[in-house]
Amino acid sequence: MTNNLVEAAAARLLWVRSRMPLLAEVRERFEQTQPFAGHRIGMAMHLEPKTAVLLETLRAGGAEIVATGNHGSTQDDVAAYLRAQGMTIFGARSDSEHEYDAHVWSVVESKPDILLDNGAGLVARLVELGQTDHVVGGTEETTSGRYRLRDELAAHIRFPIIVIDENPLTVINENKHAAGQSVVESFMRVTNVMVSGRRFVVAGYGWCGRGVAQYLRALGGKVAIVEVDEIKALEAALDGYRVATMFDLAGWGEVFITATGHPQVLATDFFEIVADGAMLVNCGHFDWEIDVMALRDLAISSTIIDGAIERIDLPGNRHVTLLADGRMINLAGREPRGNSIDSMDLGFMLQALSLERIATAARTLETGAQPVPDSINREAARRMLAAMKADR
Repeated sequence: MTNNLVEAAAARLLWVRSRMPLLAEVRERFEQTQPFAGHRIGMAMHLEPKTAVLLETLRAGGAEIVATGNHGSTQDDVAAYLRAQGMTIFGARSDSEHEYDAHVWSVVESKPDILLDNGAGLVARLVELGQTDHVVGGTEETTSGRYRLRDELAAHIRFPIIVIDENPLTVINENKHAAGQSVVESFMRVTNVMVSGRRFVVAGYGWCGRGVAQYLRALGGKVAIVEVDEIKALEAALDGYRVATMFDLAGWGEVFITATGHPQVLATDFFEIVADGAMLVNCGHFDWEIDVMALRDLAISSTIIDGAIERIDLPGNRHVTLLADGRMINLAGREPRGNSIDSMDLGFMLQALSLERIATAARTLETGAQPVPDSINREAARRMLAAMKADR
């Protein structure tokens, strides 16, 4: 069985690797310069083919890799393939939350000195243990992780963390266009329903929310925005969307998509009034934006349609449909693909170059969460334009 998984992943990776020319250039340079020689990189991030190409690139630069996927999104063939390449990989798609948590602890207990984090899970556990002295630095992939690093963990971090999400290339490339496209694609793949003419409510008009709204509208969806920031709400209105509160839209929307990075965006008071038949979707990193526990407490009964669709019957002869158990629809749903290969080629190039800066020049950086250095952004943008042949 393991050999079959490895073979399946190897075939998939041939295609993915061939579509990631930016990482190929970085890998070739890393093979010569060996920036990670003597370093152990600990990763907690979605384990899928594009991530595997990133890990291969870091390994080519001399890194020892110890990694786990995120809860519910690990692709078992990719994990098996990376283990066959000699990397220490924990986790499986079927893991419970308890098992996933244990895998994150396993990565932490291996004492990595460079962190590749996604949601600040590794940093939070190191802080909890009080064992951060050996850490040189790291990167953080997400908006959700940035919130934790800036608020909950800021006083305890004594090393530099480059936040990949906090730069213009990522918000335009990954968040707006790649996440926007992949979330809508995944919704369509999971449900097999038509977007055109359907009423969608997008919670959050950050870059991911902007992208989701744009791609829904491009396919003919009717889109309304919920946004607590007045300036972003005004921007949404000027972009032509209906803007209202979640409670005003609870009876209007047919599909509710959370894209905020904050917990309990959809909670008990919303579930008590939402229209019969509404579909609930999350595209944020953490599965806390839809309060699934509160929804189940309110439920009269539930029926699993398949692994990604659950009908939940509510009081008042109503029901809602929960997709992907409230986890990221584009990575935890059926046939998960995540963001496009092209977008993650650029995004993971930023990761690789930022980790190189940590490994070779951490002392020149400030401690704590900080944006990607401008020089790295501009180098990546130049290379992406060249790869796209945008001048033709």
